[in-house]
Amino acid sequence: MNGVSANIKRGKLKGRALDATALAEVRALLGDEPRRRDLLIEHLHKIQDRYAHISAAHIVALAREMKLATAEVFEVATFYHHFDVVKEGDSHPPALTVRVCDSLSCELAGAQPLLAKLKAALGPKVRVIPAPCIGRCEQAPAAVVGQNPVAQATVDKVKAQVAANKTRCAVGKYTGYDEYRKRGGYRIAVECLAGKRDAEDILKTMEDAGLRGLGGAGFPAGRKWRILRGERRPRLLAINIDEGEPGTFKDRYYLERDPHRFLEGMVIAAWTAQISEVYIYLRDEYAGCRAILERELAALQKNPPCPLPPIYLRRGAGAYICGEESAMIESIEGKRGMPRLRPPYVAQVGLFGYPTLEHNMETLHWVRDILEQGASWFAGHGRHGRKGLRSFSVSGRVRKPGVHLAPAGITVKELIDEYCGGMLPGHKFYAYLPGGASGGILPAAMGDIPLDFDTLQPYDCFIGSAAVIILSDHDKASAAARNLMKFFADESCGQCTPCRVGTAKALTLMQAPKWSKDLLEELSGAMADASICGLGQAAPNPIRCVAKHFGHEIE
Repeated sequence: MNGVSANIKRGKLKGRALDATALAEVRALLGDEPRRRDLLIEHLHKIQDRYAHISAAHIVALAREMKLATAEVFEVATFYHHFDVVKEGDSHPPALTVRVCDSLSCELAGAQPLLAKLKAALGPKVRVIPAPCIGRCEQAPAAVVGQNPVAQATVDKVKAQVAANKTRCAVGKYTGYDEYRKRGGYRIAVECLAGKRDAEDILKTMEDAGLRGLGGAGFPAGRKWRILRGERRPRLLAINIDEGEPGTFKDRYYLERDPHRFLEGMVIAAWTAQISEVYIYLRDEYAGCRAILERELAALQKNPPCPLPPIYLRRGAGAYICGEESAMIESIEGKRGMPRLRPPYVAQVGLFGYPTLEHNMETLHWVRDILEQGASWFAGHGRHGRKGLRSFSVSGRVRKPGVHLAPAGITVKELIDEYCGGMLPGHKFYAYLPGGASGGILPAAMGDIPLDFDTLQPYDCFIGSAAVIILSDHDKASAAARNLMKFFADESCGQCTPCRVGTAKALTLMQAPKWSKDLLEELSGAMADASICGLGQAAPNPIRCVAKHFGHEIE
């Protein structure tokens, strides 16, 4: 047959037929929402939320409705953990899913036994699966029933949530819009938009304060604003609240208590850098924060204190890689979250091809305080020659895990003793992760190093987003490294071979009682040198730290 007739059978093109019922269901879910390409992930969420899975018929119908290729919709839906795509002929998952975090802090607290017990206790009508870090490390072991988190989870606690059908995330008490305004909130934003403040003065204050990006990269915030002001218009602002780094939960902590402090910082940054539109990217695990932001953005926009740019809240779908700025931008555009090759950098060619200011949520959280109290107030904090404040997410073997606001440059020993109530009873400080999964592992003997940007690099570690995980003499650094490498292997986007193959191969080698250090080092070098983004580049850090500082565990 020729090329055309080979694809025709009885007058119909080959391929999956459109199901009229599925199309009607998709149209009902989408309603009057635009069918733009960048809303694909938002529309997939609507289907997942309604049916607890996404069928092949719904994918075809959504593709038709959005005028996209079926393959394009399928590849996006299957990229993200939180979309349960059911292929034709397969049975769909149970209506309720219980996720048990098995990242490092939760594994230390007994996640694996809990998983096994829950599978036996809940039976076949409830799906129980392991999940990567859900940003509740201080509540370890943590589980999620539907979208409802369960702190210090036990079988009885989870069963009670399932029996009561408590699958929605409850929202606790926080400072809402009216109360925030009564406390002087948005005063600086109003002054900026009214022309009572000078952009250059704000830039200088931010630069003098020394505030650096608190998502992990540590780029000076004031300098970033100044760079964006020099780029072509329109300019966009993309805010990263996809804190998927194991051990990190500070952004959730602040959002659950004082969301408008961050939102005011956002408005000030947008005015200073002359931003046209704002996109907030929130990780899907934070259903409670999403409810808060939806409510408070509506209140802000209904009664704005000053002119606001258009603000869009976008929902992630379970992908650690989307914490990388260019992968996040791809996801906001409705694509798979795959990092872009650079240059060009997002400040020149970012979201939708426009110059983009990318910020972590906590960075913007501090803007109001710095502008109210002055650069010297923020820079005046610090220890051991360092300047500023740091929000440390501390978990592991301490009495008081949680977010602890402490001076930049504090040592981990000081942090444990002064802020965390010491070690758990019967536990002796053995090792620590200064910067989450990516930041490396150091022994307790090196617990006097100031914790800040630039202080840990000489030891092949970094502070990142200040996620500190404490290990005791009940633990092994080599086991912790295996847990971290499993996470990296599961979360690699697969775009580049060094990361995709390297993390999986490294995990296999690390499961041996005696590690092949030479082979692992060769593999680490390939990942660090040739991976496209920070995931593959940082994945070798736990390997190298264990080989250097904990060799007795792997020889």
